[in-house]
Amino acid sequence: MPTMVNVHEAKTNLSKLLVRVASGEEIIISKSGKPIARLVPISHKVKRRAPGSAKGKILIEKDFELPLPEEILKAFEE
Repeated sequence: MPTMVNVHEAKTNLSKLLVRVASGEEIIISKSGKPIARLVPISHKVKRRAPGSAKGKILIEKDFELPLPEEILKAFEE
């Protein structure tokens, strides 16, 4: 369960809280007893994009480059 601290405590002990967060802990910052922010460690895992991974998932219709119908063009002018 995450640790909850109030804003004053977070301002006073920010560097100590950041050390705890860097080690994997989650800290909730509250104001008047209500949670308002969450300190969590940044994930350093970078997802590599695989070229062609969307192949077969995207369909471009044959009429894609044709002009838009008048009713749609008028909707953009409103």
